[in-house]
Amino acid sequence: MIGFWLLAPFMVAAALGVVLVRKAVHSALLLASVMVMLAVMYLTLDAPFLFAIQIIVYTGAILMLFIFVLMLVGVDASDSLVETIPGQRLAAAVLGLVFGASVVIAVSQVGFAAVVGFEDAELGNVEGLASLLFSRYVIAFELTAALLITASVGAMVLAHRERLEPKLTQADRSRQRMRDFAETGASLGAMPSPGVYARHNAVDTPALLPDGTPASASVSASLTARGDMRPAADLADDLEELTREMNHEKTQGTHRARRGGAGGTTEELQ
Repeated sequence: MIGFWLLAPFMVAAALGVVLVRKAVHSALLLASVMVMLAVMYLTLDAPFLFAIQIIVYTGAILMLFIFVLMLVGVDASDSLVETIPGQRLAAAVLGLVFGASVVIAVSQVGFAAVVGFEDAELGNVEGLASLLFSRYVIAFELTAALLITASVGAMVLAHRERLEPKLTQADRSRQRMRDFAETGASLGAMPSPGVYARHNAVDTPALLPDGTPASASVSASLTARGDMRPAADLADDLEELTREMNHEKTQGTHRARRGGAGGTTEELQ
């Protein structure tokens, strides 16, 4: 009973935080706290099997699935390592110490005496539960497993989408490029990679064409839509460096041509 009154306020507060906080990552962490405290409460009630299942299945598997989804979807760019709320680290440390002390006190109240009734049957808590699952309730257990599998298969079926149009072959793509070139003048070849003829190969830097103009099509459409592509003003150094190199190469080519012409004239005179 003492363990319940120690853990219940924190569980209720964490459960309220799951539905009230704005950030999904914080909600997932609060949900993990609820699951861990529920597992400790199972342990105080002499249910070690439920304690292990709560930690392994719910906290270790299902919650980690939530975290993986958040990692794939991503978080807002505004989420940074800057401490936006003054004193939150100190408050987190204090609450962590209080929570740890509560868990220690709750676990210390656990009795390790044999459960009444199981000694006569020569079975422990886990053994008795396993016997019930695979004997008296084996049909319900199998139906529950089938229900979980059906839910997984149903999720895959709902997520699957049929093609709205037939898949294009290489010949179809070639003809489509020819039509686009004839109608809109689109490039027939592949777009240049970002950073080509530039001083670095950053993905937000458009490629510089041989005439020095930036090729906006070389940058990802997502970066362009978000406005993350480097503007033309930032490319001034690259353009200046490229122009200097082109002029230098042109000057060297002119000198070589002149030296070659003068040498040929001298040989003809001799």
